[in-house]
Amino acid sequence: MKPQDCIFFRLSTIGKRAGRAWKEHVAPLGVTGVQAMVLNFLLDEDGVSCVELGNRAALDSATLTGILDRLEGAGLVIRRANVDDRRAIAVCLTEQGRAVAVSTTALIAEANGRFLKNLTDDDVVTLTRLLGKL
Repeated sequence: MKPQDCIFFRLSTIGKRAGRAWKEHVAPLGVTGVQAMVLNFLLDEDGVSCVELGNRAALDSATLTGILDRLEGAGLVIRRANVDDRRAIAVCLTEQGRAVAVSTTALIAEANGRFLKNLTDDDVVTLTRLLGKL
């Protein structure tokens, strides 16, 4: 098998390309691609625990902590004690954070459309389904 035919190489390459494309879309908002996705997960459900947010965003604890530190420093999120479990920390969007998160939702559709422009609608459905299996 040629190295370029290896699934790990192909996924890594496309992942890097996708990351750069997403980063370019959200850069005008003053956030990184990963920060934008974290804000989107919070827009979907605000006030979740750090553990739950990390699980949803597929980020380990150390990485998420750094991201939240930067988002909190920028005034986009706050961390507070969870009312249901005082041992847990809830992550909440600020008003400014919610505005940035809402702005990113429109960018997701645009970025997806541009990135997948060479695929048919059926191709996109198939790709999404196959990636979900992995």
